[in-house]
Amino acid sequence: MKHVFIDGSAGTTGLQLRSRLEQREDITLLNLPEEQRKDPEARREYLNRADIAFLCLPDAAAVEAAALTDNPETCIIDTSTAHRVSPDWVYGFPEITGQAAVKGAKRIANPGCHATGFISLVYPLVHAGVLSKDCLLSCFSLTGYSGGGKQMIGDYEAPNRPETLASGGIYGLNQKHKHLPEMQKICGLDSAPIFCPIVEPYLKGMATTVPLFGAQLAGNMDMEQLRQVYGDFYAGQPLIHVLTEAEAGELGKIYGNRKAGTDSLDIIVSGNPERFTVTALFDNLGKGASGAAVENMNLIMGLSPETGLVI
Repeated sequence: MKHVFIDGSAGTTGLQLRSRLEQREDITLLNLPEEQRKDPEARREYLNRADIAFLCLPDAAAVEAAALTDNPETCIIDTSTAHRVSPDWVYGFPEITGQAAVKGAKRIANPGCHATGFISLVYPLVHAGVLSKDCLLSCFSLTGYSGGGKQMIGDYEAPNRPETLASGGIYGLNQKHKHLPEMQKICGLDSAPIFCPIVEPYLKGMATTVPLFGAQLAGNMDMEQLRQVYGDFYAGQPLIHVLTEAEAGELGKIYGNRKAGTDSLDIIVSGNPERFTVTALFDNLGKGASGAAVENMNLIMGLSPETGLVI
């Protein structure tokens, strides 16, 4: 029986984690009393008592929590941005990094939500030599408002919310979004993409899209060949599904909240032989956050990655 502690369980990601873990009978949750939630010594005690500790904190607090943990047996899974490009932390995307790397790690950085979509689409193409590392890419990504945390959820669900919140809002306009460093590093790109994140008026769900020209790809491959590249790369991965041409055609439109409530990710190739798009469709709080964190925990525990998750 593993002892698990969530440091920062009052935030959106922490609450989602708790709702998943409370259903498990193979772990024991360590519950820090509410009045001690911000007490460093109390947190130190619980962090070091845990076999697995999740950090659901702002970046500075996550760095502090990592420093408080000196038990060499405690495995930390950090859901913040703080350690995602650190060479001392394993990037917690098992389908990309490899399950063995995650299983053997004591410091795991959970991917960002937008980054999960972009990396799931671009890394396999670079890895297969289909896209060159010096290619110039763009990406637009729709997300539900839960990605902004409690404040944004409150704003969108307020009875007197402004009319502007009924439409999509483009943000990250300075091209310095916090997910860009991991998107570039993990994919091995010479340049970060031009990135356009868009918050939409639904609670959760994400659709991350990368446009491509056939001429950008090695061999000027067509859509079916591209699907095959993804299919080969993700073969045997229970939480990532590459839609067939027929499955993609049945969608008609791609709605950003279609995968809400799940912990898996769909890859969709659309377009025509000259110009097409690849889209990662998933839940920003599922495969984009808490679901991914549980997947990493499962591997640490020697379990199948999808244990306790919704596919």
